Amino acid sequence: MKNRDKINLLQEIIKINSTNGNEKEVATYLENVFINYGIKSKQVEYSEGRSSLVTEIGEGEKILSFSGHMDVVSAGDYSEWTHDPFGGIEADGKIYGRGATDMKSGLAAMVVAMLELIEEKTELYGKIRLLATVGEEVGLLGAKQLTEEGYVDGVAAMIIGEPTQNHIVYAHKGVFTYTVTSKGISAHSSMPEMGVNAIDKLMVFYNALQAELKKITVENEALGKFVHNTSIVDGGIQINSVPEKAILTGNIRTIPEFNNIQTEKMLTSLVEKINKEDATSCLSIEISQSAYPMFSSKDSEIVQLSNEVAKQIIGKELPIIGISGGTDASEFSKAKQKFPIIIFGPGNATPHQVDECVDIDNYLEMIEVYKEISKKFLDK
Repeated sequence: MKNRDKINLLQEIIKINSTNGNEKEVATYLENVFINYGIKSKQVEYSEGRSSLVTEIGEGEKILSFSGHMDVVSAGDYSEWTHDPFGGIEADGKIYGRGATDMKSGLAAMVVAMLELIEEKTELYGKIRLLATVGEEVGLLGAKQLTEEGYVDGVAAMIIGEPTQNHIVYAHKGVFTYTVTSKGISAHSSMPEMGVNAIDKLMVFYNALQAELKKITVENEALGKFVHNTSIVDGGIQINSVPEKAILTGNIRTIPEFNNIQTEKMLTSLVEKINKEDATSCLSIEISQSAYPMFSSKDSEIVQLSNEVAKQIIGKELPIIGISGGTDASEFSKAKQKFPIIIFGPGNATPHQVDECVDIDNYLEMIEVYKEISKKFLDK
C-alpha cells in the first residue's frame, strides 16, 4: 500500500463518530477493506449498532492476536477544537480527531499490517487474528463478549495497539468501581431525632474504609501500590432537611497482590458489618466494574520479539513497563488458556483531550513494527 492509502484509511475511520457506540459502522468499513483483499471477516453483534469484528489471515495452529477498540470518548465542546474532531484532518505532520491516538491509529496500523502481509505474499507459519472490539471505554464490553464466546481460544500471544508512547507495556492494574448508597429518613433539621441522617451513616462507611485501606501495604514490582480514589459524594436536597439519601462512588486500581476478589470482599464485608452493628444504618453496595489486573512476563516471547523489532525499526531499545490504566486485556486474560499480552501502539499524550492527534510518522512506523513482529512470531 502507498503511504497515502494508509493515511486515508486512518482518516476514514476517524471520520466515523463512534462515541460510546456506533462501532458497527467502523466494523463494516474495515470489513469492506478486507473484502477488497479477498479476506472474509465476521461481525459479532453486541447490540443494535454495535458489532465487534473478527478477521484472520494465515494458516497454521499458532495464533498471534491483534486487538484494538473502535469506540471513542466524547469530543466535548467542538468549538474548543482547532479542527473538526470527526474530520480526520491532516496538518503539521499529524492526523487530528477524536480517537486519533486512542486508539484508531493503533487499530488502523494493525489492519494495514495484515493487508500488506497479504500483498507481499508473506508466508506465515500460523495465523493473525484481529479482534476489533466495541465498548472498551465503558465496560470492556466487546472484549468480555469475545472472550466468553471463544474468539480468544487458541491464542498464543496478543498485542493490543493502545498508545504507549514508545514503551512496551507488559502489565497494568485492574479497575474496580463501586457505589455505596445510604438510605435514611427525612425530617426537619430542627428535629433531627425524628429522622435518620443518610450522610452521617455514609461517613461511618467512609471512615471505616479509610482504616481498612491503611492496612493494605503490599505492592507490585511493576505496578506499585493498590490505589483507591473517592470520586463522587452526593447527598441531601436542601439545607433545612435531614438527608434521606447519600451516595459515595469509588474507583480503585487493583494489583495482583490485592486483587478484585479481595477488594469486593473487603467492601461488602464493611457494609454488612456497619448495617449489623447499627440498626438505623441502611447501606447497600453496587459494583459497576470489575476489570482484573493484566500481568504477563517480561521474558515472554512476544515481549522479547517486540523489543528486538523496536531496536531494528525504531532504532532504540524501548522501556518495558507496567502502567496504571486499564485495557481490554483485563477481559482477554480471562480466556481458557493463559497467554502473554502486551500493550504496544502508536500515539502520544493526547487521549481524551481537545485536539487529540497522532504523528503520521509514528503511525506508519508502527505498521512496519507489527509486520516484523508477525513474521518473527509466526516463523518456523
